[in-house]
Amino acid sequence: MRIHVRHCLLSLWVIAMTAAAAPSQPAVDAPELAKLGSLPVGVRTTTYVHTNQPNVLAFNAATGVMPHHDRQLIVDLWYPAKVTAKAHPETYTASLPAEPPAPAVVFNIPGIAVRNAPAIEGKYPLVILSHGYSNATVALSWLTENLASKGYVVAAIRHQDPDISDRSLFAEPAFNRPLDIAFIARTLQETLSKEGLIDPACTALVGYSMGGYGVLTAAGATLDPNSPIITNMPGHALSSYARGGVDRDTLRVKNVKAVVTLAPAGGGFGAWNAEGLADITTPLFLIAGNQDHTVDYTTGARAFFEAAIHAPRYLLTFHEGGHAIGFDPAPEEMRSKLWDFDWFEDPVWRKDRMIGINLHMITAFLDLYVKGDNSRRSYIQGLTPNADDGQWPRSAPGGYDTYSSGAKEITVWKGFQRNHASGLSLESREAKVR
Repeated sequence: MRIHVRHCLLSLWVIAMTAAAAPSQPAVDAPELAKLGSLPVGVRTTTYVHTNQPNVLAFNAATGVMPHHDRQLIVDLWYPAKVTAKAHPETYTASLPAEPPAPAVVFNIPGIAVRNAPAIEGKYPLVILSHGYSNATVALSWLTENLASKGYVVAAIRHQDPDISDRSLFAEPAFNRPLDIAFIARTLQETLSKEGLIDPACTALVGYSMGGYGVLTAAGATLDPNSPIITNMPGHALSSYARGGVDRDTLRVKNVKAVVTLAPAGGGFGAWNAEGLADITTPLFLIAGNQDHTVDYTTGARAFFEAAIHAPRYLLTFHEGGHAIGFDPAPEEMRSKLWDFDWFEDPVWRKDRMIGINLHMITAFLDLYVKGDNSRRSYIQGLTPNADDGQWPRSAPGGYDTYSSGAKEITVWKGFQRNHASGLSLESREAKVR
């Protein structure tokens, strides 16, 4: 691909300066790889139709009839773009469920992307992003825009979940989440490849919360046929997709080079047993807070990390962190009521610091395993497991705001600044040969 780097850098700088509050621009204390890339970013929205899908919430238990319908899926796509200095960046608008019985709350998030800007053609990796239960794609703009500026095409699926407050409707996202991911991945691998935008052989999956359940399943974790989501699913609609089922392979996305999950769901409802998680062979990066009271750290990310024995894997833990690990900082509209605020903010961790750390780690992981950039390996491997144990002697080189080299006597995690790698741990395991 041919890119006029000088023009791209200037345009990106101009756009960034006009959208100073965009969450994709990390804070001053963010680690090295969190910063925006050199490419301007475009965003566009397209609707796809997954035809003749079971409508599990309309199942008639008396007659045993499962109605089918065409499932419409809206996808927001972020990509490297040709952007002029006069272009106006996008302000995203979405809504999230409020505390019942109040209506949903509408909010706005500033961005750096330009709506419908022409794409810069290339063979970029494709990243499929799956949000959490009742979430909005634009609430993860910290990640979508940042990755696009680094030469990724990011497709975030609007899963159109029912209101999370009504737990009687849980069957709908439990059934559709992995199917949505697999369908959109297959569709975009074909269409965006023909468009000259992606390399279909280089795909990554990223999921937050319920999206974590979806991408782990789509990456190869085999659903347990005795799981409650199988046995309690209306019409047993998921049974054919579980271990031994005739439709199992339709859930798996081909050419997946890496999987990232943030606060992944699935442990609380027993989606997979150890055997099912051991079916994952793709490199896996799990991010979680050990005080996650929504999906639970011990039976969630920690258990998945231990059980996915056939995948090279990492577990980044925010100590004392909770569940709101995947969202942008809270917009102004979400700051007056605690329910709304808690969608976005962590009780302990400053959100822009979490974002910077996540961007740094996710960039290193995807660049290594998807782009094959071996220079990123030292950012996630060979680190002292507990970041608080890292040392940076006063006699060692480097000013206060320089990044750790991780060399010689400096054991602060590579890419982090002095005194800014506290409260974290990073564990890794090599894959066992089958």
